[in-house]
Amino acid sequence: MQDVPFHFRQILLIVSSIIVLLIAGCASKPTKPTPLDQNIIRKLQQQSLPSRLPIPVQGIAPKQLKDTWGASRSAGRAHEGIDIMADKGTKVYSTTDGLVTSLKGNTLGGTVVWIRGPAGSWHYYAHLHQHKRGLSEGDYVRKGELIGYVGNTGNAKNTAPHLHYGIYLTGKGRGATNPYPYLR
Repeated sequence: MQDVPFHFRQILLIVSSIIVLLIAGCASKPTKPTPLDQNIIRKLQQQSLPSRLPIPVQGIAPKQLKDTWGASRSAGRAHEGIDIMADKGTKVYSTTDGLVTSLKGNTLGGTVVWIRGPAGSWHYYAHLHQHKRGLSEGDYVRKGELIGYVGNTGNAKNTAPHLHYGIYLTGKGRGATNPYPYLR
């Protein structure tokens, strides 16, 4: 390789590295999601969803909440939750007992937590700066337990930090209902 030009050797090294990464990626097994405890899900299903829930953001009083439910959003969407404004890094707590079903981020919500709660409800905490250290899918959390920190991830990257909090009554991402009356 002594007579091969230096830039060609660099290109060859980069291409070889990419091929090795692709082969390693194809050969590795995807991680399986943690199975959810069906006994706990049944117990949660039998509980009623309280008509009043605690505000999930530390230090926020009911009079500070704004009902942003149904406000128009990009691509003709309507807002399926409320935004609770707070400083980046402010603690976020679970509003109910429940199972952490997903920590998988997405384009709109960024860093998120999904919790399956009482009466088949699903609670969505989005735009988090980060999850609580050690929080995992399948964990059982209690009402008032720390789950993350306020941020502005996902499509909120150019907005002030806030928590988007949503409640879904008929499944994950289905049957959205306004959380504002629950938090007043």
